[in-house]
Amino acid sequence: MGGVEVREEGDHRAASVDEQRRVFSSASEMSCVPGVPVPTAEACANCGKEGSDAIKLKNCTACFLVKYCSVDCQKIHRKKHKKACKKRVAELKDEKLYGQGHERAEGDFCPLCFLAIPFPVAGHAQIFICCMKRVCNGCCLAADKSGLGNICPFCRTPLAKNDNEVIGMVQKRVDARDPEAISHLGDIYNHGEYGLEKNVSRAFELWSEAAELGSASALAKIGTLSYHGDGVAHDEAKSIHCWEAAAMKGDIGSRHSLGGVELIKGNYDRAVRHFFISAKMGIKESLDEIKKMFALGLATKAQYAETLKGYQDAVEEMKSPQREEAAKFGY
Repeated sequence: MGGVEVREEGDHRAASVDEQRRVFSSASEMSCVPGVPVPTAEACANCGKEGSDAIKLKNCTACFLVKYCSVDCQKIHRKKHKKACKKRVAELKDEKLYGQGHERAEGDFCPLCFLAIPFPVAGHAQIFICCMKRVCNGCCLAADKSGLGNICPFCRTPLAKNDNEVIGMVQKRVDARDPEAISHLGDIYNHGEYGLEKNVSRAFELWSEAAELGSASALAKIGTLSYHGDGVAHDEAKSIHCWEAAAMKGDIGSRHSLGGVELIKGNYDRAVRHFFISAKMGIKESLDEIKKMFALGLATKAQYAETLKGYQDAVEEMKSPQREEAAKFGY
């Protein structure tokens, strides 16, 4: 059986009985020690009072490791608990940071063929401001070939003919509180497009509004602007916070940026974890970073091989005959 040990049912029962005897024996030995209370999860970490109808215990809301019977007990126990609490809070944060956002954000998928759009998204898809949908180049080509060149291939709205119509369409979606439209209007102000004067402060305000409404792309833009201090005050802590929030929502660029930050700080294990996730979602730059780290001995061969496999799988899943044809036509 290839070296795998197979036990009969009787062996499992015997092992189970032996295990029960060992546990019972250990418990008996512990109970022989006088004057040592056995701690329970339902007792105050400071005074030891057990929870009851009269005594309501409340969790430490930061780490959830211990409970207290009162605010006074929590304050008294704070110095003893502080180190373990901070450690657990950091662990919980990492569990969320690295455990979420392994799937691309909804806006990264073409609404017609339902395939993830290759990165960078702007180079492989066109955004239609009438409905704020990003349609991949393959589906745009198919729409053009079917005679739909002057209307949106998704919602069938006629395309804007001039700058005023563009701004009018965007503003209509903004008035409807569409977070992606608000974020897109921020892009327009940031670049000074369609007759609007460049206004980075206004762009930042719009991105902040879109982020509050749930836009991952807006969070990513705030993070980038804050990190580089381009038109706003440099704030690394704010940028990292925004990138983390966006990455957990599936923003692929933010995940790559976090890997870069950890790499600069010398936190190579954390950098590899971020780059691995973003490479598996289709960013070649993340794969390249792990390849460099492997060459420098900062990442293992197994890590590089797994990342390469994940990236290749992502690329294959994003391919389609229509997209390949669009590339040939220069879309």
